[in-house]
Amino acid sequence: MIDTQKNRRSNLVLGALFLVTCFLSACLKSKDEPVTPPAPVDPGAGVYVYKWAEIADSAQNSLNFFWRPADKTYTATNASSAWVNYWPSAHALDVLIDLYERKPGAAIKTRMDDLIAGVKAKNGNTYINYYYDDMEWMALAALRAFKVTNDVQYKELAQLLWADIKNGWSSDLGGGIWWRKDNPSKNAPSNLPAAILAARLYKTFNNPDDLVWAKKIYDWQKEVLYDANSGWVYDNIEANGTKNTSWKFTYNQGTFVGAALELYSITNQASYLADAIKGADYTLLSGQLTDVSNGILKNEGGGDGGLFKGVFIRYFTRLIIDGGIDNTKKTQYIQFLKTNAQKLWNSGTNKSQVLFGSAWNTAPGASTDLTTQLSGIMLFEALAELKKLNLVD
Repeated sequence: MIDTQKNRRSNLVLGALFLVTCFLSACLKSKDEPVTPPAPVDPGAGVYVYKWAEIADSAQNSLNFFWRPADKTYTATNASSAWVNYWPSAHALDVLIDLYERKPGAAIKTRMDDLIAGVKAKNGNTYINYYYDDMEWMALAALRAFKVTNDVQYKELAQLLWADIKNGWSSDLGGGIWWRKDNPSKNAPSNLPAAILAARLYKTFNNPDDLVWAKKIYDWQKEVLYDANSGWVYDNIEANGTKNTSWKFTYNQGTFVGAALELYSITNQASYLADAIKGADYTLLSGQLTDVSNGILKNEGGGDGGLFKGVFIRYFTRLIIDGGIDNTKKTQYIQFLKTNAQKLWNSGTNKSQVLFGSAWNTAPGASTDLTTQLSGIMLFEALAELKKLNLVD
């Protein structure tokens, strides 16, 4: 519980005593250098207080085990030299922005610049990609990068990608954006991030057409790929009209929450906020995506699936902070994040290199996927932000 046993907090400080003086904001450690793991203190009376910002710092520093300076890319695992590919690279940029927002520094900005240069080179010397959803994630990260750095290259990147993404819309299946350019299906992953992007572009540049796009994409998604009774977001509909009503992913729930919240922030229309809450509650309470016995988000595997929980966490956190939800719901949601973060730190982290696996209650071995690592970092960055706002102890 959030507010219990405050008088005994001093009995334990379990957190990240990150004592390396040369951190990412000052100089970048090489891939081969060890990460100094945070040191726990004897629990005493069993009251845990976590230094979330320091834990997030340690998690961020672990990214250096995945960085390949020669081609300015992140690798698929910390034990691999293979590129992780386009869309996880977009999320890596987003995670670097999380750090830059907390601790602005020239070295972090350089890493961001290097990363997008490396992605362009690996992607055939272009940012335009075969998958619309991949471009949407890169555009979302680029837009954030522009807002925090005011570097026009990121604005231009977001606008370049957005122009191409809009070409993915067609009247087939009643509307919606295709998943990729050979048009096999229209998916929540290719529509909900696009709705978030359109809404954020509108808020940033005040182009009315972007708001029209945000609304029509969201409306199509809700009409075609959503169960209004439960709050479950369907994944895709094939070009022949066959709808997938079996896959359940935190990724889709998170982007639905994010899109609804963005539209609520613009329109102040209560139905959008109600949608966001319903999508979040399905994730937490249905038993499909969260283990209701312990309140921990379920293991969705490595590879692409390793990023799904992180996507949910990112937009769920925005609902907590920006949604104006009532105190009861806010307390419930914050406790959910705390439970997941405490379990990941206590049970799901390989402290030798601060590595996270796909199951947040089981530590990985010596190697893990970048995707699962990014999800863990997103969770700890969320707690660091809540701590800064005095929403958690």
